[in-house]
Amino acid sequence: MKRVIFNQKGGVGKTSITCNLAAAFAKSGKKTLVVDLDSQANCSKYLLGDRMETISHTVSDFFASTLSFRLFQDSLQETIYPTDYDNLYTIPSDDSLKELQPKLEGRYKIFKLGEAIDVAVEKLGFDEVLFDTPPALNFYSMSALMAVDAVLIPFDCDAFSADAILQVMEAVEEVRADHRPNLEVEGIIINHFQAQAKLPQQIIESLIEQELKILQPYLSSSVVMRESHSAGIPLPFYKSNHKLSKDFMGLAEALMKNKAGTDASNPKKGRKTRSKGAQKDMT
Repeated sequence: MKRVIFNQKGGVGKTSITCNLAAAFAKSGKKTLVVDLDSQANCSKYLLGDRMETISHTVSDFFASTLSFRLFQDSLQETIYPTDYDNLYTIPSDDSLKELQPKLEGRYKIFKLGEAIDVAVEKLGFDEVLFDTPPALNFYSMSALMAVDAVLIPFDCDAFSADAILQVMEAVEEVRADHRPNLEVEGIIINHFQAQAKLPQQIIESLIEQELKILQPYLSSSVVMRESHSAGIPLPFYKSNHKLSKDFMGLAEALMKNKAGTDASNPKKGRKTRSKGAQKDMT
């Protein structure tokens, strides 16, 4: 299944959730790919560590290839790197994404990533694909929304984050209406949760009253996450017995069960549906 962890608000733990949820999928035996679309490349550094200095291709090279006459779908596979952990792979990013963005927008290349990801999934057999995006509704985050089956919204229990959820929902609805009718918001991931504080509980109750799907378990706030960043090791492989590691494993399990239930109830869901606009975008 292809998912994007997306929120236009920064500081909600988007990259940490993407990498650690991917690690949880991988540890559960799922062949997992993480696609880094943020020019800061924090996700890439977290998963590859010092190897970032030696890689020869990034997602920027793929996007650059879509501007030429290269076979861009195969060029994406050149950017896939195994991590040090079984079943976990990544497509790294770099800061040249910023320079490429206006060129890509001008040539209407918004569908190319999704097409190439579909080819990679079929050829290489990935079970799970997660996209890490910049905290903005720009070309790269829209490319991810065009490529995925579902959206996961990270949420850190404050009023500003609550406002941001509505913006994400509007963006998803626009993409669904114009291009991907099966795109769904799979749920909201509660991050930095403090069980002893009243405000987080009140805000979560407000979201539930709005009939928004809240995923469980909640991800608690812990210094172990920063320790994991410093070590360059995702939590499920760093301290597997820590509560937060177990929470990520539990969240991955819940999402896998959700996918299994969805596939059983609607076997046609997930088949590729392309709009007329997408069919025209073949250059």
